[in-house]
Amino acid sequence: MDYYTVLGLDKKASPDEIKKAYRKLALKYHPDKTNGDKAAEAKFKEINEAYAVLSDKHKREQYDTYGASGFHQRFSQEDIFRGFDLNSILRQFGFFNNSQFGGSNGFRASSGPQQFNSIFGYASGRGGCQGGCGSSQPLKGEDLTYQLSISFEDVLHGAEKTISLRHNGAPQNVSVKIPKGIESGKRLRLSGKGAPSPSGGPPGDLYLKITVDPHPEFQRDGDDLIVEKKIPFSMACLGTEVEIVTLEGKRFKIKVPPGVQQDARLRVKGHGLPSGPIGERGDLYVKIGVHVPQELSEEQQGIIGKLADAGL
Repeated sequence: MDYYTVLGLDKKASPDEIKKAYRKLALKYHPDKTNGDKAAEAKFKEINEAYAVLSDKHKREQYDTYGASGFHQRFSQEDIFRGFDLNSILRQFGFFNNSQFGGSNGFRASSGPQQFNSIFGYASGRGGCQGGCGSSQPLKGEDLTYQLSISFEDVLHGAEKTISLRHNGAPQNVSVKIPKGIESGKRLRLSGKGAPSPSGGPPGDLYLKITVDPHPEFQRDGDDLIVEKKIPFSMACLGTEVEIVTLEGKRFKIKVPPGVQQDARLRVKGHGLPSGPIGERGDLYVKIGVHVPQELSEEQQGIIGKLADAGL
């Protein structure tokens, strides 16, 4: 489901345009307007889900960055509707005001949270109808969380991992695709891979919390990578050339200019990590360290003494 298409908008739509499109469609497909039409109820759910994402700056940025598939790996239905008060929003648009829609076609003032729970199924907590909707839906199973460690190479190329779980005491292998550019702390959702429902409802979801393991050579700074190279003091003064190997194994020779300072960074463009599944790659920075020997030979001490006398 493409949220922009659901609301009849393009990706450049302004917040006001999104709000106007939602108001028009919510008015058309509101349950009190459609007399129990199941197709209209499904459409009403879609437009509210689209508005819950596109009206929220952070969620919209994530949706635009990762696309529908990548977004739903990161956001569950609970995440999408967190902070989204449907009744309050509809009241802002006047949808519960009989004077606006008079006669038999008007919205009924009796509309309320219980009615929306029966439509959305998740509007009042896990399973949707806990403690107030009657027996229209059995409870959803519990969501589970699994810690998954991945490498820098997995972040660079993307990966497919197989994890072993136990359901009702029986082992089960689950395959999951790791998108490029993912960061530590992000969560991937596997729908229906959580705990079974205690009352015959749908199973919960499985959330994979990602940890990116440290790399022996590289440090991560957002989408950029940093590799440290130490050079002798003499080469820092005179300039030199260092060889680096990128994360994917490519070799480069980098010129170090004369007079380079401690912790200076030299950029290799486009050899960092990807910014999301389809984003451009960051840069690789070579961080220069100046090596100071702990012990000197007599000859070296003499040379360093002469340099000191010369003001170096």
